[in-house]
Amino acid sequence: MPYKLNIGIDVKFYKCEMRILRESKHITQIQLADALGVSRQTIINIESYEYMPKLPLAYRISCYFDCKIEDIFQFC
Repeated sequence: MPYKLNIGIDVKFYKCEMRILRESKHITQIQLADALGVSRQTIINIESYEYMPKLPLAYRISCYFDCKIEDIFQFC
């Protein structure tokens, strides 16, 4: 799904594995949001490709799931 970054560049979001990881651990969106210090709406937006997290949040997500950022988010 393409969307526009603040700098005006179109980026096509290739893959987001966060929902799969979350569901495999039987964690709700609210539980994940609380663990990451964000709102449930942020989790919903990431999982539905409406929002691309900035690096600090992407890093927290990767640490939470104990994997690399690029294992969760891939861009093209």
